Amino acid sequence: MLPSITFYRTFPFPPPHRSSNRFPFCRTISVSAASMALSGSLAKRSSYEEAVSSLSSLITSRTRTDASDLNEQFNWMFHYLKMLDLDGPVSQLKVIHVAGTKGKGSTCIFTESILRCYGFRTGLFTSPHLRDVRERFRVDGLEISEEKFVKYFWWCWDRLQEKTDDKIPMPTYFRFLALLAFKIFSAEQVDVVVLEVGLGGKYDATNVVEAPIVCGISSLGYDHMDVLGNTLTEIAGAKAGIFKKGVAAYTVPQPDEAMSALEHRASELGISLEVVQPLDAALLNGQPLGLQGDHQFINAALAIALVRTWLQKTGHGDLISLDCSNNGPLPEQVIRGLTTASLQGRAQIVHLQDDNITPGDLVFYLDGAHSPESMEMCARWFSQAINDEKQQQPLKDYRQILVFNCMSVRDPELLLPRLFNICAHQGVQFSKAIFVPNQSQFNKLGSSTAPPPQPQQVDLTWQLTLQRVWEKLVQSDKGERSSVFSSLPEAVNWIKETARKNKSTRFQILVTGSLHLVGDMIRLIKK
Repeated sequence: MLPSITFYRTFPFPPPHRSSNRFPFCRTISVSAASMALSGSLAKRSSYEEAVSSLSSLITSRTRTDASDLNEQFNWMFHYLKMLDLDGPVSQLKVIHVAGTKGKGSTCIFTESILRCYGFRTGLFTSPHLRDVRERFRVDGLEISEEKFVKYFWWCWDRLQEKTDDKIPMPTYFRFLALLAFKIFSAEQVDVVVLEVGLGGKYDATNVVEAPIVCGISSLGYDHMDVLGNTLTEIAGAKAGIFKKGVAAYTVPQPDEAMSALEHRASELGISLEVVQPLDAALLNGQPLGLQGDHQFINAALAIALVRTWLQKTGHGDLISLDCSNNGPLPEQVIRGLTTASLQGRAQIVHLQDDNITPGDLVFYLDGAHSPESMEMCARWFSQAINDEKQQQPLKDYRQILVFNCMSVRDPELLLPRLFNICAHQGVQFSKAIFVPNQSQFNKLGSSTAPPPQPQQVDLTWQLTLQRVWEKLVQSDKGERSSVFSSLPEAVNWIKETARKNKSTRFQILVTGSLHLVGDMIRLIKK
């Protein structure tokens, strides 16, 4: 008989808060040598790239489906949970469920960060990812390792391959990711799961959680209209699908049409819907939020309300006494959680390191705004950041360049004018606009998979359309104020070469319009 190997997990510093009967500070894990050998051989057989390739095969084109088909496909999720023996474990997860058009990801980030600062073992599921699919799954603030991703991926994949059929086929891409998240968080024995809805709410794969602890809906607007509907009433109705009978629900100030739909659904379920107001910045004791932009104060307030209710409902009410009217002081853990939260690709500033460019003279401002409302917030954030820097160094020569792309389902006539007009109103004028396809259309889902160096026969029809919209705004001759590049590396090389030739100028590059574009840019400039 092969021996067992015992590992001890200890904390090198005073441990975070744990309930004494559930969270021993020193854990003992026994693993047989046979199981270790087996797991090693499985890891060798099933590499991360193999898993990513298999996952890619589940991607399908998204089309608007009638309600009966959506309901049937959503109900498959319950069958998948049973196939994976996850129906029981999922029912035991202590979930915070968040939907919304804009701000739901930021709200989830704030929520998870606060609870982690209280010492809870957290699970966070968000979308989309920017560089690597593992970003969607975070345990204790860290994305899941490749080793664990591979292990849990094949555990789910093999069982579903064996048990699905023509009647109930393999889950689509996002549904599989949601199932994988449930497996990861249950196996990793997290204390709390913060779930960001992928799209909509009612028929979203995450809505298979039937008894969350608390629900929240961030700011609503027009987005994914091809799937959710053309009116705010329809969109809000879909988002309100995460509301559950007996489960507390929170939202933020909404347009009247959207608020009416949310209130109607809450009334049908007999639950109260509490509206939170933006957080008073003075309560942060002079510290900035970890996520930049004035719009983040409403997301922070929603996160505080969700945390407060989760703590109260799970028997930890003694840890917090938060006044959602923002009249009282915030606990130290809440302030730390809000000020240390981070989220790639949203109001993110990256200084490019280049031996031939003066440090600080080539700065990328990254924001994955892709709806009219989020584009307004992006424009305000960028303009404020530029004007603040000009005040600090007024004698410097500054040039702003826009790098833009959006999906063809978006309306550039709603996005680009808002960006241009708000920036212009704040005194920010782009000297150049660059339109370029997303590089990620040429590669897979893993960060180590590089795109072909020279993609063949790239269709730039959409980028030329974007350029025409921009040229109408700036009213200049084509070629002077805008360009279309066939690839992102080509555009970045042009920007770097321009910066090298103009050493007395500070270049500030706004990259926006698509989270995929932002993810591609991060991958390039951080190499």
